[in-house]
Amino acid sequence: MDKHIILIGKRNPTEGKAAIDYLSTSRQRWAAQAAQIELDAWSLECCANVKDIRHTYQKLTSGEIESPISNLLNIFSRISEDVDAALNQRSNYNQRLAMKAVIDRLNTNLQDLTRSSDKYSKRFYPIAKSWHKIITNHVEQLAQEVELRQEIDSPYILAVPLTQEQAIFSGRNDIGIRIEQLILDRRRPPLLLYGQRRMGKTSLLNNLGKLLPNSIIPLFVDLQGAPSSASNYTGFLYNLARGMISSGKKQAVTLPSLTRETLANDPFTYFDEWLDQVEEVLKPNTALLMLDEFEVLDSAITKGRFDEQDVLGMLRHLIQHRPRFKVMLAGSHTIEEYQRWASYLINVQVLHISYLKEEEARKLIEYPVKDFTLRYEPDAVERVLQITRCHPFLVQLLCSEIVAYKNEQDPSVRRLATLADVEAAVTEALSTGSFFFADIQNNQVNATGLAILRSIAARGEGAVVSKNTIYQQLPDVSENAFQRLLQRELIEEVGDGYGFQVELIRRWFARGVRSPTSTP
Repeated sequence: MDKHIILIGKRNPTEGKAAIDYLSTSRQRWAAQAAQIELDAWSLECCANVKDIRHTYQKLTSGEIESPISNLLNIFSRISEDVDAALNQRSNYNQRLAMKAVIDRLNTNLQDLTRSSDKYSKRFYPIAKSWHKIITNHVEQLAQEVELRQEIDSPYILAVPLTQEQAIFSGRNDIGIRIEQLILDRRRPPLLLYGQRRMGKTSLLNNLGKLLPNSIIPLFVDLQGAPSSASNYTGFLYNLARGMISSGKKQAVTLPSLTRETLANDPFTYFDEWLDQVEEVLKPNTALLMLDEFEVLDSAITKGRFDEQDVLGMLRHLIQHRPRFKVMLAGSHTIEEYQRWASYLINVQVLHISYLKEEEARKLIEYPVKDFTLRYEPDAVERVLQITRCHPFLVQLLCSEIVAYKNEQDPSVRRLATLADVEAAVTEALSTGSFFFADIQNNQVNATGLAILRSIAARGEGAVVSKNTIYQQLPDVSENAFQRLLQRELIEEVGDGYGFQVELIRRWFARGVRSPTSTP
């Protein structure tokens, strides 16, 4: 028994008994924790393939165990989640790309474990090495499968924005140049990156570091996630800082940490003091704080979860008084649609992101990545450009379906796409991309707008319908209804009439609609 406890017991039997009970409880707690650590280690060791690894993060108890073991378990948990995300990719190519990123992170983890003097490192190093081998073997198997089947590797990504690791991102150099010019503007104007959904705003933000000089550090924060869903200012500012710290790591910039506990008593004051520390780290560089999906934060203010003056006032103060910070909002609404923002963000400069340039779209079709094996006949490329109007998401959507369609053909004709292949892939593209088209139909237009779109769509490809014709068919339509559709970049003015901007979108709204010129 501990000598100190014996001494306490001699002086005061009651305190001695309490000390013995505490020691007993502590030992039980330590024994239980040691058993749990070993159980987790055994669970990690039992992973025999990537499918086992992908489910591991759901079982680990890293949040229940104090560091340093929690840090180790968190590493394995993150690797497991990344493997799960990789296996959800549609194509072998993107699975391999995501898995290679996991392998790179595991290599770093193995080096850290080798250098670490922590007592648990020796126990977990063989497990990390085993996972590395399993994932590496899986990547090699994927490559062999593609070669054996003579498949075309599809690099196209539909469900999520492009990250820095995905080489398919290209273009947008003009926007990058304009952003750089505005960042260097002595007036320090706030920026608004505005564009319709799936135009590639978030992909651009993720890859902006490639387009800007090294002296500008992009810090990306998705307001659609934890910041706007927080229940109080402590949670909001903590998650805002966490997003900045995480983004900084991707640029090889280590920002100071900030805890919830630090913010709890006076969140805005302590967040402001944290920004002082961040500016010291940034010297002599400039940070571009990019707040994506700002509409979600506006919604939180409208619902009363946050006060307008508190949040927007803080942003205005940051813009006006912190020269090492530039602020850029990104969303699918103009600043005019949110007047409260306009009153706080004086002299905001709008950057409109829309369709790709034709040469950028051609590159995405014909040479999306190095060693792409599919070739197109000239008229097939022209048709993809025509039917998508160089819309970045729709180009990827249609090209993805073209690759899938070609992979079903005989190897002798598989690697050359014809005009007939493009047309055959359109039907599947409308089905696969239904979430994109349905979002337009359900969330971006009202009943009147939907009636206008269906009326124009029924006239066929390239049709231009005069205002008078639409008014005759839909007498209750107002001028505002047309303006909303123009603002959403769904239709465009052609002479004294209107037509669809994008043929693939027209085909969605034409499905199931009888042409007014057809006979019963």
